[in-house]
Amino acid sequence: MKNILLKVHPDDNVIVALRNLEAGERVDWNGQAIELLENIPVKHKFSENGLREGEEVIMYGVLVGKATKNIFKGSRISRENVEHSAGSFRVGERQASWQPPDISRFEGRTFMGYHRPDGKVGTMNYWLVVPLVFCENRNIQVIRDAMLEQLGYASSRQFAVDTQQLIQLYQSGAGVEAILDADIIRDAEAIQRNRLFPNVDGIKFLQHDGGCGGIRQDSETLCRLLAGYITHSNVAGATILSLGCQNAQFQLLEQAIQAFDPHFSKPLYVLEQQKSKSERDFIAEAVKKTFAGLIQANQAERRPAPLSKLAVGLECGGSDGFSGISANPALGYASDLLATLGGTPILSEFPELNGVEQELINRCVDESSARKFANLMESYANRAKEVGSGFDMNPSPGNIKDGLITDAMKSAGAAKKGGTSPVTDVLDYTEQAVKPGLNLLCTPGNDVESTTGLAGSGANIIVFTTGLGTPTGNPIAPTIKVSSNTALAQRMPDLIDVDAGTIIAGDDTIESKGEELLDTIIRVASGELTPKAVRLAQDDFIPWKRGVSL
Repeated sequence: MKNILLKVHPDDNVIVALRNLEAGERVDWNGQAIELLENIPVKHKFSENGLREGEEVIMYGVLVGKATKNIFKGSRISRENVEHSAGSFRVGERQASWQPPDISRFEGRTFMGYHRPDGKVGTMNYWLVVPLVFCENRNIQVIRDAMLEQLGYASSRQFAVDTQQLIQLYQSGAGVEAILDADIIRDAEAIQRNRLFPNVDGIKFLQHDGGCGGIRQDSETLCRLLAGYITHSNVAGATILSLGCQNAQFQLLEQAIQAFDPHFSKPLYVLEQQKSKSERDFIAEAVKKTFAGLIQANQAERRPAPLSKLAVGLECGGSDGFSGISANPALGYASDLLATLGGTPILSEFPELNGVEQELINRCVDESSARKFANLMESYANRAKEVGSGFDMNPSPGNIKDGLITDAMKSAGAAKKGGTSPVTDVLDYTEQAVKPGLNLLCTPGNDVESTTGLAGSGANIIVFTTGLGTPTGNPIAPTIKVSSNTALAQRMPDLIDVDAGTIIAGDDTIESKGEELLDTIIRVASGELTPKAVRLAQDDFIPWKRGVSL
């Protein structure tokens, strides 16, 4: 590691430790020696010149907190001496001009995608099997068990669990200690079966707990979300299972599909269980129609498409103190490259934009988008306060332990995923991304609720940065995992696709890693590279019911 300290922005009054620093250690910063008054764990921050009680804590050039007591020079910034504080915002004069990055390396590049009748291009070719209500989840599982493996879509496995060994130990009279000491993990070859439908990348079976109960708006939102998945560029068609009496009636789904794609022409099979002769007939009919759909989906083939057809969801989760200075800025640079190339990066997680609202408002290309963003943020924050919570309660215990001690600090780093390009559109949950350039999408900060929403609004790939590690994926949008630190990449190689910790080590720049990321996106979009989350069949799907979720 070439450096041990980092000041992210010239206006900051805190310094980041790039390695563990010990109390009493004297570190040099810009020619001045700073004696550390306490241990500063890696990824945490210490005061550069001391702070008085009530004084603002500045990081990334913005307000991220206020001192709750006097903080001496060389002391750690922590939950014990700093509380959340964020800057105010208003819609006024905006400046959407920016300096686009050099795209010469990517001009003229294409990816191999699936061209759809509506002009979109998919990075994958999936068939969906979707319940309109949670009552159908069991039937979804039955159909899944009946079809996946026999059609060659069983997940690859890197290891197998030998439960039979435990049975034999138990039957032989072994005690609990012997059971706990047994080595039951065996290396396993990836299941490689010839797919009956080689041009269909998979059958995706969604399950959820909605469609009835709750409030009517929950079911309406669910139908719009499902419509976003059905009309998605990565989806060839769908089988819909309805019970019949639920709130989420097929007519709601149909209306949403027509709104999203007025000339919708994908194969769509709808089955209603309360009109079937029996459960056996219902399941048989669903399997046969799904099989028929796969025959049609298999006719699609990958063909060259411009990079402007890429819509990339920008996500982070399990963030740490390095996320905002390595992985997120690198993704932000890739986002700027994509926006310049005519593509559509989509930044979500509105609770994690708290404190950087003014910067994003200033980047909006028109006043209506700026006002929409401001209104969505204000409404979200107010609803959180009404139930006794607030954006200040967003950081998780893992975030705090690894240096993100306030929501504003977490948000300032999270927003780096959006780069510096102008904001061309602001979307409420389930609204579709139709304008090229950076889109802002209202979702919770919760990883799966957010990635579910990103795919539902059209992201055909998701890039997910993490500092602590998370297995999150999505059923239809292949999810690329980027680690903020090399230790994580080495500890969880089965989850991480790209290591951005090389930026911390000084071996890469934000720009070089951003270009590497875009190269990876293109390879994934072309079917040349399979992300780890896809290999693990990490098909996480949680619809947001529009209640307060941080």
